[in-house]
Amino acid sequence: MELRRSVRGLGISIIVATAGIFFLSPELLRVVQGHLSDKLYFFSVAGPFLAHVKLALFAALYIIMPWIMAVLWRAMGKPFGVKGSQLFFFVLFTCLLFYAGTLFCYFVTLPLGIKFLLGFGSAELQPVISIGRFVNFTTIFILAFGVIFELPMFMVFMAKVGMLTRGFYERNRRYALLLIAILAALLTPTPDVVNMLLMGGPLYLLYEAGIIILRVMRIK
Repeated sequence: MELRRSVRGLGISIIVATAGIFFLSPELLRVVQGHLSDKLYFFSVAGPFLAHVKLALFAALYIIMPWIMAVLWRAMGKPFGVKGSQLFFFVLFTCLLFYAGTLFCYFVTLPLGIKFLLGFGSAELQPVISIGRFVNFTTIFILAFGVIFELPMFMVFMAKVGMLTRGFYERNRRYALLLIAILAALLTPTPDVVNMLLMGGPLYLLYEAGIIILRVMRIK
């Protein structure tokens, strides 16, 4: 019942925040479009409106993410007795890693990815970018980086509740590296090696950081 109330309150807050931020979405779009240095176009009557709604929803999720994480960890941790200071630890560091991932994507990966993709243009091949596609592209990849940066915390949680062990992570580094390479190839906005490394490199470092955290916390 408590979880249901939390989810209901969270849903209402997201709707209200989206509605409020919608009026600021033109400014947000100008900021995000700074990575593009080009004009955006729309090919349907409702295109601009829907793009601004999506951008407002993204901003609402971004702002309310600490609440989302608190509800998520409370639901995941309750069956395993994770509460109090331990729950606070998971919520705090999950939020920090999420925002670190999104900022890394926004300031590093996204500009390089867009520059690489637009580099295929020429005098005969000029880009005509839809506002809807651009908003989808940027928001999805920023959120994706935020989510994958949560890796150490989920490693710690899985070990804490006894589902996996520190030894399992240590023994399977090569498989983790392979999975990270595949994930980076699927999620990066461009197929070149540089952008794959910009995602895969930090992700593998986070994997090692998860092992180090488990050692420091003496969780086997």
